[in-house]
Amino acid sequence: MWTENWSGWFSAFGDAVPYRPVEDIAFAVARFYQLGGTFQNYYMYHGGTNFGRTSGGPFITTTYDYDAPIDEYGLVRQPKWGHLKDVHKAIKLCEEAMLATDPKTTSLGSNMEATVYKTESGLCSAFLANWDTKTDATVNFNGNSYHLPAWSVNILPDCKNVVLNTAKINSVTAISKFISQPSKDDPSSSGASLSGWSWINEPVGISSQSAFTKTGLLEQINTTADKSDYMWYSISIEMNGNEHILKEGSGTVLHIDSLGHTLYAFINGKLIGSGKGSNGNRKVSIEVPVTLIKGSNKIDLLSLTVGLQNYGAYFDTLGAGITGPVLLKGSQNGSTIDLSSRKWTYQVGLRGEELDLSSGSTSLWVSQPALPTNQPLIWYKTTFDAPTGSSPVAIDFTGMGKGQAWVNGQSIGRYWPANKASNGGCVDSCNYRGSYSSNKCLRNCGKPSQRLYHVPRSWLQPSGNVLVLFEETGGNPKQISFATREVESLCSRISENHPLPVDMWTSDEEARKKAGPTLSLECPHPDQVITSIKFASFGTPRGTCGSFSHGQCSSKQALPVIQKACIGSRSCSIGVSINKFGDPCKGVTKSLAVEASCV
Repeated sequence: MWTENWSGWFSAFGDAVPYRPVEDIAFAVARFYQLGGTFQNYYMYHGGTNFGRTSGGPFITTTYDYDAPIDEYGLVRQPKWGHLKDVHKAIKLCEEAMLATDPKTTSLGSNMEATVYKTESGLCSAFLANWDTKTDATVNFNGNSYHLPAWSVNILPDCKNVVLNTAKINSVTAISKFISQPSKDDPSSSGASLSGWSWINEPVGISSQSAFTKTGLLEQINTTADKSDYMWYSISIEMNGNEHILKEGSGTVLHIDSLGHTLYAFINGKLIGSGKGSNGNRKVSIEVPVTLIKGSNKIDLLSLTVGLQNYGAYFDTLGAGITGPVLLKGSQNGSTIDLSSRKWTYQVGLRGEELDLSSGSTSLWVSQPALPTNQPLIWYKTTFDAPTGSSPVAIDFTGMGKGQAWVNGQSIGRYWPANKASNGGCVDSCNYRGSYSSNKCLRNCGKPSQRLYHVPRSWLQPSGNVLVLFEETGGNPKQISFATREVESLCSRISENHPLPVDMWTSDEEARKKAGPTLSLECPHPDQVITSIKFASFGTPRGTCGSFSHGQCSSKQALPVIQKACIGSRSCSIGVSINKFGDPCKGVTKSLAVEASCV
């Protein structure tokens, strides 16, 4: 039993976004059942969203798309969904033999083997595997010759004919993109624009009647009981008392050690520094210069969690928050004051949380022409109309720093577009061959780990929706926009030596030869039809979906044949053969590549 076959991996704030090629997943599934597996579960099969404060980690993003066969927005991710569907259909064709007997495995050569399920009554199904990470092979099995690409499995329901090779995709590929919605000032606007902002400043430091004082520094999770991401640590020091060893003015450094996950330091109401942990190291340690004044100086430290640890040994003991030491260091005379064991005043949560500002209903909101931007600890509110249509909706938080957001009182989660991944590690095309790890295939390097945030349509009204933000570090909410997720193109590429589509498989050799490899396209929504063919080539086409180009040879008949077969229909299927397209280059294995759009 295989409980977690990873369809991808989760993303974390500050990291690039992982993905897993479907050829590798298909290989893993086929190998598992080849060698006697009985049950496997995808983690995840349907991506999702960590609404509210439900993301774990810590530092796991609000999106939990996971590169799953069905994405965070409920759209089928092609070709992953279709190819895995074909893999399971192919295995299902072997079910009778697999359930009736145990497998027997023999070597086909270096890094290759055949596994046969054969009953006394003559039922027979076989799997031929090549787990070499570089070299394709041609093998002999039961008197027949079979091509085995590297890191692939051939599935033979009748021990003779290949129904599927895990490295050859028969399924359609879809390109989905977020389409930015125009503003209300645009004559072509479809709504979804933001109209008028108001704001409320979050007070720095202690503002609640429920605040309390304790000696020493308290661990955050046990203190807040996870009721809020936020906890204030506050203390005052007198520069005319025992602290005379530190001089007024500059030359003093504030040192803070925290178990994580994020920290903002204020002196006398002004932000002087901040620090953040990461997916790999949640702890925070900062040293910032401070300017002390004569008399009382107020130190307010805002500690934040970014999801709690939810896996691994003893994760409940890891803790969070400022556990010290907290030190004031005199840079001129080398003196140090340890504040860790003094009396601190604590506040769980924010004033805005206590006032339920996330609902947007209070009368405290300020509306003036000059909207304060790029300042820390501020609540924003606006209203908007929902985008027209039925496509999934997202908010683009470009221009904002870090915080939380609510739509009509429902939390859409933590946003943090200011936290960008490093520039290294991403490649244009990831080699699926070989063992998978979470840092093997990466995209989005040098960009925000998450810029777009899912807003379920079921949460929206046609008009008058309320968006509330709490911005921690500073941003410009006027840069926020809406986007809808649309399928831009459908593609498929099938060669002359592809197996038949699984749905058309038959053990009848004559029928199989008559049918041949087939390219199929189907619009994702029932009310859509194929309206245009963006590219069609039969011969040696190059590139991938969205960037196909003609190769050294290409049939002139390809485009008109595809247009006639597909335009105006929701789906179409075309045989891939020289009988239909002619032979533009004799003696060369040819492929048919098509890109289409649906409306």
